[in-house]
Amino acid sequence: MAKVELIMPKMGESIMEATILKWVKKVGDKVEEDETILEIATDKVDSEIPSPVDGVIIEILHPEEAIIEVGKPIAIIQTDAAESADTESTPPKAAAITPAAPVPAEATAIAPAAPQSAAPAPTPARGNTTSSDRFYSPLVKSIAKKENISISELDTLPGSGAKGRVTKKDIIAYVASRTNGSAPVVPVAAPHSNGAAHSTSIGLTPAASSMSGGDEIIEMGRMRKLIADHMVMSKQTSPHVTSFVEADVTNLVNWRNANKAAFQKKYGEKITYTPIIMEAVIKAIKDFPMINISVVDGKIHVKKNINIGMAAALPSGNLIVPVIKNADYLNLAGLTKSVNDLANRARANKLKPEEIQGGTYTLTNVGTFGNVMGTPIINQPQVAILAAGAIRKKPAVIETEYGDVIAVRQQMFLSHSYDHRVVDGFLGGSFVRRVADYLEGFDLNRSI
Repeated sequence: MAKVELIMPKMGESIMEATILKWVKKVGDKVEEDETILEIATDKVDSEIPSPVDGVIIEILHPEEAIIEVGKPIAIIQTDAAESADTESTPPKAAAITPAAPVPAEATAIAPAAPQSAAPAPTPARGNTTSSDRFYSPLVKSIAKKENISISELDTLPGSGAKGRVTKKDIIAYVASRTNGSAPVVPVAAPHSNGAAHSTSIGLTPAASSMSGGDEIIEMGRMRKLIADHMVMSKQTSPHVTSFVEADVTNLVNWRNANKAAFQKKYGEKITYTPIIMEAVIKAIKDFPMINISVVDGKIHVKKNINIGMAAALPSGNLIVPVIKNADYLNLAGLTKSVNDLANRARANKLKPEEIQGGTYTLTNVGTFGNVMGTPIINQPQVAILAAGAIRKKPAVIETEYGDVIAVRQQMFLSHSYDHRVVDGFLGGSFVRRVADYLEGFDLNRSI
């Protein structure tokens, strides 16, 4: 018999740890190669981890809700393969595993980490000036920071976890009790006249809240919390400026209407406006390469590849941004196929971790929601993002050889948000104007 370690896989360049959401298999269960053993979550996606070998699970090294560093063993599988004589003095062999397609699940909540052999010392929450020897998971400390709960206040909470640890459930219940004005009585050290401390009890002041009988409190799901944190971080990192341009896309609309049936027949793909707009964005990036950059540790990284992120809606209503790598090497048919494929797999929760990483510029089509324009938030560490609004018929003044005339035209607003630390108004405004120029100059006689 041989023993194989199941290793926490690396889910992306920036992913250093993952949370065990659920053990699908238990100790003693037989597993086949590529059969799902557990489900994990990172700050980007959820994923199912398959077995690298056929065998029996003889040990699970970490419980559900534990946060484990990538590369660390999480279970041991015993196989039927012959084991060398010095097995007892040699650690189990580590098997490389490839995670299955991730599931960007909005409803699955990250739970706190289980105690590990070398737990880091807790850091004070916001507004706290003291430290504590009691262990708190990163999630509990994050919630405490958001709710302005100090470490000294956390120390007074009874914990229902292992060794009396405060769990996510404990702190959420505590926050709810504060909000509802029924905060528990907490012992606080108060000095005697002789300088010694004794325990007294005071009622915590509940957070100000306006509630009515018809209100409903809904806890944010894991993905919604991650999106919220990412958006706040982006606003705190980059001073956002947004430039707007209105483009006359009449030729583009007329060409698509005349050719969409033939295009689908030839390529087997429905052509939307998104790949056409993306094509114009790619051309403009080539004209203004300093828009295709990122800022990391105070240094500007100029990207040679053009990897376009496209915001796609999930069934939960959240958005995810899959990335088309080397988009400048694709023609319109290739862009259409990539856009449709990523959008369909995003809706089916079948995107791979690498397909939502590595973007250098992002496009979001708010027109699909019926919005005429928006002020999108930059997808860090990128420095710009373009929002395309709904295309609407509007009266417009057209210059002709016989003078100006008013005609009905297909108009669309483009909203370009950019990081004013490194992108000034000239570059940010010129870029979106160039995108509009390419759209307005679309060849009505273009072949498919």
